[in-house]
Amino acid sequence: MTSAFRLALTADFFDEAGNAKFADLGTSLLEEHPHIRLSKLPEFRPTISADQLADSHGVIVLTPKVTAESVTGCDDLLAIGRFGVGYDSVDVEGCTAQDVLVMITTGAVDRPVAEATIGWMIALTHHMFVKDRLVRTGQWNDRTNYMGCELRDRTLGVIGLGGIGRTLVSLLKGFGMRPPIAFDPFAPAEVFDESGVRSVPFDELLATSDFVSIHCPLTEETRGLIGEKELRQMKQGAYLINTARGGIVDEEALFDALQSGQLAGAALDCFEIEPVTEPHPMGELENVLLAPHSIAWTNELFRDIGRTACQSMLDLSLGRSPHGVVNHELLEKASFREKWSRVTGIPVESLK
Repeated sequence: MTSAFRLALTADFFDEAGNAKFADLGTSLLEEHPHIRLSKLPEFRPTISADQLADSHGVIVLTPKVTAESVTGCDDLLAIGRFGVGYDSVDVEGCTAQDVLVMITTGAVDRPVAEATIGWMIALTHHMFVKDRLVRTGQWNDRTNYMGCELRDRTLGVIGLGGIGRTLVSLLKGFGMRPPIAFDPFAPAEVFDESGVRSVPFDELLATSDFVSIHCPLTEETRGLIGEKELRQMKQGAYLINTARGGIVDEEALFDALQSGQLAGAALDCFEIEPVTEPHPMGELENVLLAPHSIAWTNELFRDIGRTACQSMLDLSLGRSPHGVVNHELLEKASFREKWSRVTGIPVESLK
């Protein structure tokens, strides 16, 4: 019989009364598995501490950071599950050193992020933010100052042709745009071929795209990827959309490019410093759309991410290799497999 598996959710999934903030976290998937003992961490901390994880076998994390210290001494902890696909808030090397898997919900965010990106593309080109304000403030006759443009015959340039980038390209097929281009040095040639996307150097993407949409992770290589030099290389009147991570774009340089008219507009869902609790300088500009790292948040998104995260934890508890493992080398490491066996009660040789 499978041993009890203690799975916790971080406290920011719940309000002060202990009620779930979101309609469906996908946890219903676990109801038929009584060996899963679901709970929530009693206190929100921006960085999880080891004492919070000491009694858990798995933890699904929304916004807190996970450091090497967070998992040190947590002898029974098997996995950290990030509620999403970004894991720059998790010290993967620190987790690996402590035989703790890091898992993400690959695939679950592709559709909603792609839809939100298209929504922003249309909102920017049709000046929706400004036109809404014209009516609210009785400036009807100023509408002639805000002629828009269509997506038709424009070029999309995607930075990072992962699941989100490929879904974005697919959903845009009916808009009459020019063939899309992308920069992704890690994507194999067949991914470009199957998606109908032309692989181009980074400089060419910047110079020829009407829309540059960022869908790459934040790493040491991508931090500051788009700064003053790169913004000058972008096509005059182009649009920049970042639904990936703050830190990839230099915000001060972007502000200057938007204010000067080098770029026609931008949309940002993420920022160098989060959370943004004071008015952001970008808010001074009318050609910018902003969101608090939630532009793609939908009930469907949270349901699908939750189901994916819960399924991964369930698989782990049943001795099956889970989905979305970042540090997958641990699955073959003897010390991790011994811990996995001890926690689940499944013989080492039966772990899959």
